[in-house]
Amino acid sequence: MALDVSTNDAAALSDTDLDELALMEDAFSAGHLSKAQEEWVLITTARFGDKLHGYTFSTLERIGGTPCVLLGLMSVRRSSKRDQVLRGLIGEAYHRALMAFPDEDVVVGSRFVNADGLEAFKDLREVTPSPDSNAVGEERAWGRRLAKRFGVDAKYDAKTFISKSGAQSGYLDHESSKPERIDTEVVSMFEPVPANRGGVMIVYGWTMAEDLLKLGKR
Repeated sequence: MALDVSTNDAAALSDTDLDELALMEDAFSAGHLSKAQEEWVLITTARFGDKLHGYTFSTLERIGGTPCVLLGLMSVRRSSKRDQVLRGLIGEAYHRALMAFPDEDVVVGSRFVNADGLEAFKDLREVTPSPDSNAVGEERAWGRRLAKRFGVDAKYDAKTFISKSGAQSGYLDHESSKPERIDTEVVSMFEPVPANRGGVMIVYGWTMAEDLLKLGKR
């Protein structure tokens, strides 16, 4: 059975639609989803047949003139098909970016609570923060811009890219099917994140225009 991925206006979601998202029994409550509907422009769903396997609340916008894909909240069902679902959801985000920002480099950013979710960013360049680089200057500035956009800047630390609490109104919720393959240095990078107290790490990367042509192609 083929994966069906579709995107619609988040404002058009009905109570029934929100109930379906909540019934996926993931990290997000009905309250989280209602807030996401208000804060983000697009809702993308991924289904096998009639069964929902994942969804994303997102928006495409410019920050300081730079094209951005902001993944406000994403969740992938813990199933044997999770890798395909993750690829489908992020592939749809790239496609939307290609349609909105042809011939431009694009920033892709989201919030994370663990290293598993970074599987979604495997095709991006200059992923920041990362274990092998010391972010400075403009790299930290982008972290602050995204923290402000996600509404978590009050307790955000620009050196660590971590917002220490009250920041989990949305993040990229994915559990790797092959955790043993995750880079141990990336896992260690997330150890300071107080996820049990509502903390997140903001991570972003770039897709160059030439990459987006391939990543966003249908």
